[in-house]
Amino acid sequence: MPLPDAEILLNQLLDQIQADSDNNYTALVGIHTGGAWLAERLHQALSATRSLEPLGLLSVSFYRDDFDRVGLHAQVRPSEIPFNVNGAHILLVDDVLQTGRTIRAAINELFDYGRPASIALATLIDRGGRELPICAQYIGAGLRLPAESILVFDRDVQGRFNLRLENKKGVVNGAEDMPA
Repeated sequence: MPLPDAEILLNQLLDQIQADSDNNYTALVGIHTGGAWLAERLHQALSATRSLEPLGLLSVSFYRDDFDRVGLHAQVRPSEIPFNVNGAHILLVDDVLQTGRTIRAAINELFDYGRPASIALATLIDRGGRELPICAQYIGAGLRLPAESILVFDRDVQGRFNLRLENKKGVVNGAEDMPA
């Protein structure tokens, strides 16, 4: 089975966020790299209908609990939070949610900037396999994938998003839908 179209999933994610009349987000924060790309597009679309703080970007490399095992990612970028986190209602954005450890690291870093009023999570793909009690409020799609596979979220030179599966031997051929 082929992977879903990432552009369609982005639109579904945006529709969910816009349809949630209870959301009161004043700021979006994307996690480098894929979450930052998604947050840029979401911020642009949501800013058309509401007032938002400037987009925040997090690099959680130093906050990962596996930093001592996997080391520093080759393309570490600095975090940029250009608004006052204290009292902000934040929508945290990431590309793929699996174990929950990246989200835990992002929340830890956000609290270094201040105490937000609330944090909600939006993710393009939920792979399942949680190791921490973390869940997303907004999900583009849920997918069950082979444990040895890596889901790669990328964008082409035109800025169009795409998904592919890889493992140590190359590309994997499919995915199984997971109920969201």
